[in-house]
Amino acid sequence: MSRALGDAWWIWPLVALAAIVLVWGALVVGLIVAGRREDARALATFIPDCIVLLSRLLRDPRVPRRRKLLLAGLVGYLALPFDLVPDFIPVAGQLDDALVVAFVLRRFLRSGGEPLVREHWPGPERSLALVLRIAGT
Repeated sequence: MSRALGDAWWIWPLVALAAIVLVWGALVVGLIVAGRREDARALATFIPDCIVLLSRLLRDPRVPRRRKLLLAGLVGYLALPFDLVPDFIPVAGQLDDALVVAFVLRRFLRSGGEPLVREHWPGPERSLALVLRIAGT
């Protein structure tokens, strides 16, 4: 019996991901019901907007190689199945990812990348303001 549970280690990260998606979806629906459609759209597209931003920055020839390595390292860290704090631990599991993202964004922006981030951001201006605020700029 314990062998079967040991082979199913991947279930907990999937459960955590499903919980995050459900909470995220509930927040979006709650904003729509409250009549805040613009905020709902910004929340619903925030993560996809961040993915588009990273891919555009990685392809931009004006971004120096060192900054591209920093961004690629961030993508690699987020893609790894293990973290400093496992994602199945509520709040703390996602907090370490958010802190790493904020640290990398802060380094990128402070090394002169803010104009490029503004140029490549695909989402609403309010979401960009949140990204810049999280990064501490």
